[in-house]
Amino acid sequence: MQRKILQSLQNWKQNPNRKPLIIQGARQVGKTWAMKHFGEQSFEQVAYINFDNNPRMKTLFSGDYDINRLILGLKIESGVDIQAHNTLIIFDEVQEVPQALSSLKYFYENAPEFYIVSAGSLLGVSLHHQVSFPVGKVDFLPLYPMDFHEFLLAVGKQDLVELLNLKDWSLISAMKSRYIELLRQYYFVGGMPEAVKVFIETQNVDAVRQVQKNLLMAYEQDFSKHIRDGQTVQKVRSIWHSIPEQLAKENKKFIYANLQKGVRSKDYEIALQWLKDSGLVHSVPRIKKPHLPLSAYQDNAFKLYGLDIGLLSAQSHLDASVLLDGSRIFSEFKGALTEQYVLQQLIANQDNPVFYWATEKGTAEVDFVVQQKQAVIPIEVKAEENLKAKSLKVYVEQFQPEHAFRFSMADYREQDWLVNVPLYGILPLKINSIL
Repeated sequence: MQRKILQSLQNWKQNPNRKPLIIQGARQVGKTWAMKHFGEQSFEQVAYINFDNNPRMKTLFSGDYDINRLILGLKIESGVDIQAHNTLIIFDEVQEVPQALSSLKYFYENAPEFYIVSAGSLLGVSLHHQVSFPVGKVDFLPLYPMDFHEFLLAVGKQDLVELLNLKDWSLISAMKSRYIELLRQYYFVGGMPEAVKVFIETQNVDAVRQVQKNLLMAYEQDFSKHIRDGQTVQKVRSIWHSIPEQLAKENKKFIYANLQKGVRSKDYEIALQWLKDSGLVHSVPRIKKPHLPLSAYQDNAFKLYGLDIGLLSAQSHLDASVLLDGSRIFSEFKGALTEQYVLQQLIANQDNPVFYWATEKGTAEVDFVVQQKQAVIPIEVKAEENLKAKSLKVYVEQFQPEHAFRFSMADYREQDWLVNVPLYGILPLKINSIL
């Protein structure tokens, strides 16, 4: 598989001011694979340390942080003669030994010549509660499920990716049947590496769906495994199970009353934060005005999306038959899958958070709003070719943005106030590079 994070890892390696690196991401998005693959491709040696259920490493890091002592212990554990100039040291499941996280500070301050990459399941949750975390002493790199671009590469469609990168929209439109077929597959398979791998190897949608169900089950088991308070576990489950229903509404704003009548947001605050820290959900806050910085104008309303479009389709019990039924998959659940798809591509390919805009009375709503450099860009998502963009027009008339985008099943075209981009053409990487 070709993952974009590999280039980011190369950039980190070449940075003379690099710090120990922490890869953040939900469970099973490919963190371990990325670290190992990067090590094999770019270093003479890889010292891989797994901290899960590892009493030897607990003992090693419970002592002092003398670098020579730590390196000696890591050499013995990994069986690799660690040399600073040619060895990648991998700390996997590092959240299991919090002192190992703390040690990164001392590696940065006393032995910056060592290349250290760390990751772990639910590391976001651990970091949120980690008192002695080495603030300012580490670099971070996020990893998400595979985006549509990476999916195309994985299924051997390098030529279609090259065409997208050329932005030859007339030729892209001529080839749209190829793109749409692959986009349908992506809506069902999603970007979880194991699901993509099984799809490539078997072409069996039932086998793919089983992988997704297993992943969903593993996430649910994490709730009770890592949360001590039983009430919080139930609240996490309630939020998690409500996502398909919340997104199937006409108004996709998250409603706490749908979980239980009479509850308040603060009753579910800890549970929601846990899901966000674990990387299993993406919260998209509402902004009152699209001015910079966007975060200054957000209020308490938000929409809640899942980690991955394939997992969302599995959670929604979407039958594989919709894959074979024209473009029906794009409009399922009032376009919820399509919004999830667009959000996933935005999150994977730009650094800034994603918001949405709505009028005070809810008479108009723009699905997503992002900041790129000094521009605020509104994005409307249409699941089919129905191109009435009433809400976007309200936004444009009121705020007069330099660019406004609509992602839909229609072909690429530029109008005086709007650029329509086909859903399969969201990439290349930056929205403003589409023009």
